Amino acid sequence: MILLVGFAVVIGCVFGGYLVAGGHLEPIFHALPFEMLIIGGSALGSFLMANSLADSKHAMAGIMKTVKGARYSRQDYVDLCALLHRLLRVSQTKGPAGLEPHIEKPEESPIFSAFPKILKDHHTVALICDYLRMVGMNADDPHQIEDVMAKELKKIRDEELHAAHALQSMADALPALGIVAAVLGVIKTMGSIDKPPVVLGGMIGSALVGTFLGVLLAYGLVGPIASRLKAVIEEEAKYHEVIQAILVAHLQGLAPQVAAEVGRKTVPSSLMPSFTALEEALLAVPTS
Repeated sequence: MILLVGFAVVIGCVFGGYLVAGGHLEPIFHALPFEMLIIGGSALGSFLMANSLADSKHAMAGIMKTVKGARYSRQDYVDLCALLHRLLRVSQTKGPAGLEPHIEKPEESPIFSAFPKILKDHHTVALICDYLRMVGMNADDPHQIEDVMAKELKKIRDEELHAAHALQSMADALPALGIVAAVLGVIKTMGSIDKPPVVLGGMIGSALVGTFLGVLLAYGLVGPIASRLKAVIEEEAKYHEVIQAILVAHLQGLAPQVAAEVGRKTVPSSLMPSFTALEEALLAVPTS
């Protein structure tokens, strides 16, 4: 929502200032459809040339993500810590054999079923089950697990960030495409050099709309969307880093409740639950 508010402010200030300065919108509106076709169409075409179909779809989905913002709330982090705490309690008291039914068929596990939102997040569930499965296979060196998880999380983050990089590349190209549109307008004007000055002035003004539009779209829309998408992706990546922190703390010999507290400290400051809130959540979840 904040993205839409920001764009409305940009448009309001740009065109509001133009009108207050005595400008007229008619020349802009007259040239806008043609300039938008040239600039927007060529930007879309170059974007498709530079990215695969899957990456293009991913980038389009990323635009919606910038509008919605990061999907994880403070309560989501509390639930994640509580889920891992409960799984680690089972592992501590019943061993790998007691934990196996929960990680092999999480959709049938009463532990996962207690957290339906996490259960619907298939990637998060797979990440938790895969590394608990590795621990059950005696891969219990905390440094090795931390290193392997760090590499996988970096791979996931880099794949997600590709959409932001693709949009930023489009933003970088838009001013140049605006110049292309402006040059075409100048060529059209030179073909009508015998026209009266008032007509030539209007044609030159229409040509300059291309430069204006390219710069506005680059720095007032697409560039901010790319930056916002990058920030959202990096914020969401912290969610999986909490899993890493808790599992590594567990492998280092810390009690499940202490490991959950280590995970809480990894949560971004703006979303980090209090010690009391997490403790209450851990006590509220049955461990049997």
